[in-house]
Amino acid sequence: MDQRTDSVPKAVGRQGYMSKNRLAVSLLFLMNGFVTGSWAPKIPEFKERLGIGESVLGLLILGFGIGSLVLMPIAGGFIARLGSQKVVKVTAIVLSPLLLLLTLLPNLWTAALGMFLLGGFVGAMDVAMNANAVEVEKAMRRAIMSSCHAYWSLGGLIGAGIGGILMARFGVLPHAVAVTCLCLVILAVAWPMILADRPHPAATREKLRLPMTPLPWLIGIMALFSMVPEGAVLDWGALYLRDELGASVELSGFGFAAFSATMAAMRFAGDHVRDRLGATLTLRICTVTALVGMVLAGLAPNAVLAILGFALAGIGISNMVPIAFSAAGNMPGLQPGIGLSVATTMGYSGMLFAPSLIGFIAEHSGFAIIFACVPVLFIVVLLLSHHAVHADHSKGHS
Repeated sequence: MDQRTDSVPKAVGRQGYMSKNRLAVSLLFLMNGFVTGSWAPKIPEFKERLGIGESVLGLLILGFGIGSLVLMPIAGGFIARLGSQKVVKVTAIVLSPLLLLLTLLPNLWTAALGMFLLGGFVGAMDVAMNANAVEVEKAMRRAIMSSCHAYWSLGGLIGAGIGGILMARFGVLPHAVAVTCLCLVILAVAWPMILADRPHPAATREKLRLPMTPLPWLIGIMALFSMVPEGAVLDWGALYLRDELGASVELSGFGFAAFSATMAAMRFAGDHVRDRLGATLTLRICTVTALVGMVLAGLAPNAVLAILGFALAGIGISNMVPIAFSAAGNMPGLQPGIGLSVATTMGYSGMLFAPSLIGFIAEHSGFAIIFACVPVLFIVVLLLSHHAVHADHSKGHS
């Protein structure tokens, strides 16, 4: 019998489609995605306000990634000892005003600290909400991970889609205040419904240590190479559209918005597609679609075609990461928190860390060649895709 089910309430059969616990964790994903998406259209203004080039901006984004890599494992340790509910509440409260803080910071050094904190708490909350989603999935005996990530993408879509418009119409500071207020409203609605999971008894007694078997790391590589292109679109898509393809401020925000829109739509369907086709075949179809979309974005002669390429890439990438995370949380003989910790840390290091390197390269080569070449990573995902079979073990089995 799998001891991991001891940490969630016993359920007889599968629960209904949208329980209170599922609604709460979905809202947490929505909020985290909204903050991340709201950051995307701020990047060109952030760069201009500080008077920095792509390479220095790349270093600040590196700080964002370092903050995430530092706080994600710490969050994992607290989740093992306290449960995901307490950790996700604390990290969500701290995250809510950080975009406003970043808007008010006056110089490069304070901005670097702000970027570290923003990246750290985006990442820490992400680990906690993914852990909570795994527990809700088990309690409901129903696959929900793809749709949870759909809410993250929906939040990214809303944040990126309205961010450029709000900043152009009302200014940077009112936009940041609006983001903070919306985050607090979402959190207030979700707060009383978040699943109160218990810590894993074994995890509270054991020292946290890295797994010595190769499987978690191979699935981590799948997550990593699936998320590098996502980070490239998030951090550099708006600048690519503005500086190299001549898009307006409003239009440049729609690169990540289109990417998030198609990603959200496909993630809402992802659990059903995976049930029908299996995780491995679903992953392979998605990976090929993402490859075609990113190449189209990189070779596009104008902003509209590039946005279309990003939209196609969003369709493909949509279910790559949820499948990798489900596989990581359901590996045989491994505590789910440990597998998830490896996959999320490696995956988000790709999304948050690699774009800084892209910034250095782009200063000399431009972004078009980068968006055309990044999809080479998807070939590695295809070679490792047979490991996605473990994701199918999450469909309500005890």
